[in-house]
Formats: sequence, structure tokens, C-alpha cells
Amino acid sequence: MSENTRHSSVGNRTVNDREWIVGAVGVVALVILSAVAMVTGVNWKLVAISWTAFAAMAVGVPLGARAVRSSHPLEPVWGYGLASGAMVTSAALFLVPQALGQHGRLGSLGIAVGFLGGYVGHTIGHRFTHLDLPVDHTATELTVHALSAGAIIGAIYTTMPSLTSILGIALISHKAPAGYAAARRLTDRGRSVFPLLLPAAAVGLVALPVGIVGFSPGSELRGLLFGVAAGVFLHVAVDLLPECTTGSETCPVDAAAHDGDLHQFQDRLRRHAALSAVLGGAAVVLAWSLVV
Repeated sequence: MSENTRHSSVGNRTVNDREWIVGAVGVVALVILSAVAMVTGVNWKLVAISWTAFAAMAVGVPLGARAVRSSHPLEPVWGYGLASGAMVTSAALFLVPQALGQHGRLGSLGIAVGFLGGYVGHTIGHRFTHLDLPVDHTATELTVHALSAGAIIGAIYTTMPSLTSILGIALISHKAPAGYAAARRLTDRGRSVFPLLLPAAAVGLVALPVGIVGFSPGSELRGLLFGVAAGVFLHVAVDLLPECTTGSETCPVDAAAHDGDLHQFQDRLRRHAALSAVLGGAAVVLAWSLVV
């Protein structure tokens, strides 16, 4: 084995170890905070919400990681299309109304700040893709979203009369597709999916301490924070929509085997991308209509 190969192997192993640690820290912290919350008498609903959010994303992660094994060109188009369509619709049905319901003006501002902040972080953060960091920009954006949402959930959980079906649909419809799409992107890049355990646990990492301390921010701060969470998530969802152009991660036209004219093949993939995104959104609307 050459010296360069040995150093590369050691470097990759170090990065993988750090990626595993990032995810493990998130899970361990969630377990500890859940125990402290139960001991201190925090309402069990908040613990249940935290773990439901964790489970929803955790279910989507292995599905996304496993899907990469398929070599069919339509598979990534449908995978990303269904997931991102569901994410956009879920954000519109569940996250945006919550932000505006807390405070209309600051909630709207928060959505803009979150969306543009996600774009700026993604664009400028591209320079860090050349560094061996344990968390990529998609996992970071999902973590920011979950932390912001967790702060609000922790502040308002006492107003929830029960764990309703609409809450479960809200969590599952955006956390599970996000876990799938993010895991698929990481696996496509040869990265570990373990860091996604951090955004999966992030709702509880903030919601539980807020509930334990009993902090209750005003409606202005709640609207702003929920708006930021909604905006960041919307950016992630839009970023994952399949774009069937050369070099695209979500619709790999140039890497796919095809017969005939490339332009016709791209048009075919675009039709599938549009259909899959619409069906992903329709599935969320159907689930929402059944529980409202």
C-alpha cells in the first residue's frame, strides 16, 4: 500500500468516526434529556413529540440509503420527486400556518430569513465541501430547522390538549421524506448517514430543555422562530426537487444510460419529475384531509 493511499484510508476512517460521533451524541443527548424531563415532571406529551420526530426521520434515512443501489435512471427522479413534493406541501400545510398563527408579520419575516439564510448558507457553504467536515450542508440545514421548531414546540406544548392525529401527520409528512432525501444525497456522495441522527433528535434537544426550564417567549419571538424553521425547511425541500439538467444530483441525466436523442431523454425525465413531485404533495394533502 502506497503512502498516499494509506493516508487517504486513515483520513476517511477519521471522518467516518467523526460522522458516527455526531449522530451518537444527538441520540445520547435526547435519551438523557428525556429522562431528566420525566424526572422533573415535564408533561409526557413533549417527550412523545420529541421521539415521534426522531422516529419519523430515522425511518426515512435507511430507505434513502438503500435506494441508491438502484441503477435505473427513473428511480432517483421518483425518489427525490416524491420526497421533495411531500416536503414542500407539508411545509405549506403545517409549518407556514404555525408561523403566521404565532405572529403574522414576524412569522412572514422569519420565513424569508430562513429561506434566504438556507440559500446563502448552501451557496457560500459549498467552499467547505472540500474539507473533511463530519456534517454536510443538508444535514446542517435540517438541524437548524429542527432546533428552531423545537424551541417553539417546547414553549407551546402545554397548550396542546392531546397528541392529535394532525400533529402526527405534520411530523411524519416532513421528517420522513427529509430523512429519505438527505440520506440519499449523502450516500450518493459516499458519505455516512449517521450525522442525520442529529437533526432527527434536534427537535427534542431544544424542546425538552425549554419545557424543563419553563421558558415561554412572546408571540413575536415564537412567530419569528417558527418562520425561520419553515423557511429553512422550504429551502431544503426546493433544493431537492429534481432538476433534469447535466450535472444534477437529483436527476442524473449525464450519468444515465439511454438510447436515442439526449434532449428527448431529458424531456422524459422532466415529465416523471413533475409527476412524482405532484403525487408526493397529493399524498400529504390526502393524509391531511383525512385527519382535519
